[in-house]
Amino acid sequence: MNSQPLYDLTPLVSLLAVGALLALGPLAWVYWRNRHSAPLQRAQALRLFTLFLTFDLILFGAFTRLTDSGLGCPDWPGCYGNTSPLGAHHAITAAQEAMPTGPVTQAKAWIEMIHRYLATGVGALIVVMTVASWLNWRASVRSGMAQRPGELSPWWATFTLVWVGLQGAFGAWTVTMKLFPAIVTLHLAGALVLLALLGVQVVRGSPSAVPLAMSLAMRRWVALVFGLLALQILLGGWVSTNYAVLACNDFPQCQNRWWPEMNFEQGFELWRHLGVTGAGEPISFAALTAIHYVHRLMAYGVLTVLALLAWQLNRRAPWRAHSRVLAVLVGLQLATGLSNVVLDWPLLAALLHTGGGATLVLTLTWIYASTVPAKTTAAVPGGPQALATPQSQAGSLA
Repeated sequence: MNSQPLYDLTPLVSLLAVGALLALGPLAWVYWRNRHSAPLQRAQALRLFTLFLTFDLILFGAFTRLTDSGLGCPDWPGCYGNTSPLGAHHAITAAQEAMPTGPVTQAKAWIEMIHRYLATGVGALIVVMTVASWLNWRASVRSGMAQRPGELSPWWATFTLVWVGLQGAFGAWTVTMKLFPAIVTLHLAGALVLLALLGVQVVRGSPSAVPLAMSLAMRRWVALVFGLLALQILLGGWVSTNYAVLACNDFPQCQNRWWPEMNFEQGFELWRHLGVTGAGEPISFAALTAIHYVHRLMAYGVLTVLALLAWQLNRRAPWRAHSRVLAVLVGLQLATGLSNVVLDWPLLAALLHTGGGATLVLTLTWIYASTVPAKTTAAVPGGPQALATPQSQAGSLA
């Protein structure tokens, strides 16, 4: 395993072909379902399907991390220089025999490579989405038409494509830098940014979508809650990538104390390898405790403000559906977070915790992207009464 180069581009072309083949299925389905629709409606359907698959990819990425399969193939982009673990069978078997409980096994190699296949497929869909955006924009320019409802600037899709490329780089560094905690955490954060980017385009790209009025103060409050959630997700990623979940296995106390022994300097030293300090010494248990407990303390505050936001939105008729989603997600995050602690980090609870965090990101993105400050509603034809409701927007995307 150690003699295998970290980067082996031999299977790159075949891997890109696999991604393209995986993308053909969703593309054919979108085209067939929308064959009689206008180009902008087809583009919207493609965005929506890409958003769905990106959410699935985030969950499978969490599954890859939680099953310790991130180094199932120790090189990039293939597996021991092959397109699939089938071609690397002998190399994987030798590595598994040398270290039966090590990072390389047949099962882990398949999990890691399936994750790479899915990521390549999503990337291919975003390439098509970008090309379609520029073609639609060019058609509008040639016809001399003003920007049509649901027509987004093609730079949205272009930036998304660039971001996917950056995500691919972080995916490569995750492997070649041997699960370096800062890189793995940023890779998770980048995936959620990708989800938010696609969410904005789905919300604003609906041909029948009309922005909702929301007071400037309320929009700022949503943005603040979003920022706190982002910080909490980064802390959660730091807990997961440092394997600090079980540093506290009781609740509400930690190690039977309200303030356990913690080493914040080691715990939040960002640029270091997994399990060691920057000086190369083994990281202390007190450092893992600090990582875990800061995330837990922050969770109390973030879940509180999310619940408060849900309560405030529930008082406004257009946002009641969103408020209920937020309330359910707050309960889910609390339940799965506690399950991770008291049930010794069960896989299902950990996956649901990641999925709940991603859904919170998407929900807050949806709320913010579908609104405009109330003072701008005079510019909407028909005045405030012409503004759509979230329910009507959801119907237009179905």
